[in-house]
Amino acid sequence: MSHAAKAVAALRTPRAVRERCTELLGLAEDGNLPHFLLQPERLKDATRFVCGTIRDNYPDLDIPFHSRWRHFSAGGLDRWQTLANTATPIDADELARIRIDLAVTSVLLDAGAGDAWRYVEPSTTKVFSRSEGLAIASLNLFASGAFSSQSESPLRADAAVLEDFERSKLERAFQVSADNPLVGVDGRATLIKSLGRCLRQHPALFGSQSPRVGNLYDYLKGRSVAGVLPASRILDAVLVGLGPIWPGRVALGGINLGDVWRHSMVHRDDETNGLVPFHKLSQWLTYSLVEPLEDAGMRVSGLQELTGLAEYRNGGLFMDLDVLVLKDPRVQGESHDVASELVVEWRALTIGLLDRLASLVRSEFGTDADSLPLAKVLEGGTWIAGRRLAFERRPGGTTPIRVTSDGTVF
Repeated sequence: MSHAAKAVAALRTPRAVRERCTELLGLAEDGNLPHFLLQPERLKDATRFVCGTIRDNYPDLDIPFHSRWRHFSAGGLDRWQTLANTATPIDADELARIRIDLAVTSVLLDAGAGDAWRYVEPSTTKVFSRSEGLAIASLNLFASGAFSSQSESPLRADAAVLEDFERSKLERAFQVSADNPLVGVDGRATLIKSLGRCLRQHPALFGSQSPRVGNLYDYLKGRSVAGVLPASRILDAVLVGLGPIWPGRVALGGINLGDVWRHSMVHRDDETNGLVPFHKLSQWLTYSLVEPLEDAGMRVSGLQELTGLAEYRNGGLFMDLDVLVLKDPRVQGESHDVASELVVEWRALTIGLLDRLASLVRSEFGTDADSLPLAKVLEGGTWIAGRRLAFERRPGGTTPIRVTSDGTVF
């Protein structure tokens, strides 16, 4: 393996995400970061707020994992189960493949929708926005057979259709118009097309005959030992199999690194100098694959090895509670590129702080990481708390820092 290939493999691990983000958090503690001040004493207030949110929503601490499946049930309707009930009788393996087809395509369409976009659910006329709206729109798009080349099997996502996916199909399905703009339409459509190409490039993961997203299930099942599959193995398969889809990013040795960005305060004596990995959508997808795999009979281990998600609800929580404060408050009124050091810094500090906050939350509830893993702290506490604060403080629940994105990161 070449030096570049080894460097890429190292950056594709949750250990690298945690290590480099924690490193920047240490610099923040010493006051040495260019954009943010850390006020660690405010973390206690953040812990109380998050614990209060958990008690309000999950008083028995029976919290589901943070995953795409929660959004499919927005408004109290179990849309996935309704869809599954319409399928021709199938076995547990095929059901898992369908769920992976759905999860992957939906998560890839999940990046921030923007403040103005809304989705009117045809079957209920209920109006949804942001993550819930994107989830329901993508589920309905999937249910229509839009990703399947087999009319008799509409609930699948295969290369033959994905690689020819058109922007206009996305716009119609997501009700996009001049009066209902969706951020990053081109980026989302390009991701779906790139997904189709990726399936053909990785036959070991997705099959050589009629490559399909859901065939990832068979690959992962084959990598389990006595029915146990490490979460890190799921993430590795996602990063390797879907790595080429990310547009215009940092590359090493000709390999696209995906959600990896530069910060001048991270120093290494190799090709990874200055690089900070996050793998937000890939880890979000990994969390979202746990339930289909476990419901099919596997047990996913080592979930605590994954990190928090570097996105604006978690990051907004720490800014809105003054754990993180901008050194120059004037920049809050500006829009920042997702590759800017300010945004990279914000995302990295979010990852580091989520680990610390999760530990404090467990102490408050008298439990441990096995009983209350980060995936549950995210779902029951930080994500919901971040959204709640955003709506309390800004019209429409907007992010505290405006980020210019192409629809493939946040």
